Amino acid sequence: MASNVNRLRELINSDNPTLATRVFNTWPVITEAVGATGFYDYIEFSAEYAPFDQYDLENIARAAELHSLGSIIKVDYANRAYVSQKAICSGFQGILWTDHKTAEDVEATIKMVLSDSLQDGGQFGIPTRRLIGNIQGMRQMDFVDICRDVVKLFMIEKKAAFENIEEICSVDGVDMIQFGPSDFSMNSGFNFMDHMAEVREAEAKCIEVAIKHGVRPRAELMGADADTFKKYLDMGVKDFCVGGELWSAAAKWRNDGKAFRDFLEGNEIEAVKGPAHY
Repeated sequence: MASNVNRLRELINSDNPTLATRVFNTWPVITEAVGATGFYDYIEFSAEYAPFDQYDLENIARAAELHSLGSIIKVDYANRAYVSQKAICSGFQGILWTDHKTAEDVEATIKMVLSDSLQDGGQFGIPTRRLIGNIQGMRQMDFVDICRDVVKLFMIEKKAAFENIEEICSVDGVDMIQFGPSDFSMNSGFNFMDHMAEVREAEAKCIEVAIKHGVRPRAELMGADADTFKKYLDMGVKDFCVGGELWSAAAKWRNDGKAFRDFLEGNEIEAVKGPAHY
């Protein structure tokens, strides 16, 4: 049976800050390696960008539980109901949804992961899966509570979502939002680097509105940049996703590759910075 302790929910309810990192690899050892550091509260499995199957979801969730890590999954918009329910069945404790544009979109998605009970009127029937101990089962109202406790996060990455941020943050059940500068830029018809100030201004507004409505804004940082980190803290952000498996590996390969290539060619060794995020 999956652990019924939702670590991320507990941290939110106690108003504590949270720290996560992204993983893309379904190999459970990657999740265990994050947990072994002892520094992270939960992992984000970025399923929007990675291949996976349902066996992988169970193994990732199981590995997280072994190290007292929380776990969320970032899912595509098109198949969000199916993947979200299967992830919860596997033991994931939160869902990060992408590409929503309106409060009505958000309300419909939250219904997809609330129990199909008299109390909640959602669309999630009790599953005979790892979450409830498979055939051993659990009390039905306990399942209702588990669905309510699933942490519900939404990307604000479309121009329409930004314009509807007040309404979205007013939807009952929204726990966190995260601004997506890359998709926001594309959806607005320009490149991020050409409109950086405008994009950062939009992000700041989203953070301000979220806090006003009691929704926690989450910030994603690609590296340990103290000045950027402090900027978000000063804005009231408590939740961070830092680095990521692919970005960190690429930065390491780039730095070491450049240094040792220079050495082989008789040049002075000088490490270079990691790849740009946008």
